[in-house]
Amino acid sequence: MNNSKGGPTVAVIGAGVVGTAIALWLQRRGMRTVLLDPDEPGSGCSAGNSGAISPGSVAPLAMPGVLASVPGMLLDEESPLYLPLGYLPRAVPWLTRFVASARPARVATAAARLDSLHRGAVAMHRQLTQDLGVPELFMARGHLHLYRDEAALAKDAGGWRLRTNHGYVAQQLDRPGIERLEPAAPARYQVGMFLDDHATILNPRRYVTAMASAFVGAGGEIERVAVSAIGRDGAGWKLQGARQRAHDHVVVAAGAWSRALLDPLGVKVALESQRGYHVQFDGGADLVSRTVVLTDKKVFVTPMEQGLRFGGTVEIGGLRSPPDPRRAALLQRIAIESFPHLASRQAVTWMGHRPCMPDSVPVIGAAPGQPGLWLAVGHGHLGLTDSLPTAQRIADAICGAVPA
Repeated sequence: MNNSKGGPTVAVIGAGVVGTAIALWLQRRGMRTVLLDPDEPGSGCSAGNSGAISPGSVAPLAMPGVLASVPGMLLDEESPLYLPLGYLPRAVPWLTRFVASARPARVATAAARLDSLHRGAVAMHRQLTQDLGVPELFMARGHLHLYRDEAALAKDAGGWRLRTNHGYVAQQLDRPGIERLEPAAPARYQVGMFLDDHATILNPRRYVTAMASAFVGAGGEIERVAVSAIGRDGAGWKLQGARQRAHDHVVVAAGAWSRALLDPLGVKVALESQRGYHVQFDGGADLVSRTVVLTDKKVFVTPMEQGLRFGGTVEIGGLRSPPDPRRAALLQRIAIESFPHLASRQAVTWMGHRPCMPDSVPVIGAAPGQPGLWLAVGHGHLGLTDSLPTAQRIADAICGAVPA
């Protein structure tokens, strides 16, 4: 590994799972790299996700028929996809693009692009956990999606058809089949779809911390600062708010906050915060043995190192509003209705900002008209899945292995 002075330098803005993975991959390729974030690596959205490595998630959030769900998004505070009325005026441009993305041809294109990005993710994460000395964080027990009945499954036929088209074939289970995998699965679910080639990270924050430790241990630098602007410095770049030095390349991986850095440069991305919540119970991780999806509630149930985590709901509400306690309370109610033994357990709640594009496809690669500026933004709820494939793409492009 070459970290000698004199070669090109790269600044990676954002120390979530995507940015930290990019910094690590660039360092492995011999680039002098600095990772910048005001907070500890992995302490933001990466800490609160559901840990799913889900390469079969090729169906975008906007699917055909989504327009019919918009009134519910606005009026039903318990809708899995919720847009507060007060935020509607600011959300209209993104929402318009979101609805347009649900056209069948655009859905097919988005699914193909997502599939291309997801490919190899499970194997990459398995290998990295071994390289970092944390193999216990990788759980390869598949994902089980639960449905109330065949009619409920039929409503999701489009998404399962997309998975099948891209090679992800699920095993359909009846109630006894569900119970063989998950004896404590809520009785209301009579049909299951099991993807045995999916995986889970049992502590996403500890995983990112391990990446950051490896990066620093091999000579990488982490600068705990808030970058407020990016500007030209001759042929390179300077970062306002950071140590005064020029960088040959800058990678923006600042999640939902990326637009504040890109808009002043004329680099426009249709990015919106997809505010996600979780409630995590102290203990209870033995109730399920793998990632379980309660499809009617759009909730992921994950047996984490720290306890049983229920993650889900999508709230399009911007970056400034505080967390809505009603969303967390909804998740807690779903959890206790599903697993009554949790009623006596202590629980903590969390909210984070997933960076979401209207078509669910992240923007990865060179910024148009800005040599040396690179984008890795908009991963939505698949940031963990796609962190390593994204890191590989950015490292290949910057190092010249493949065209940008």
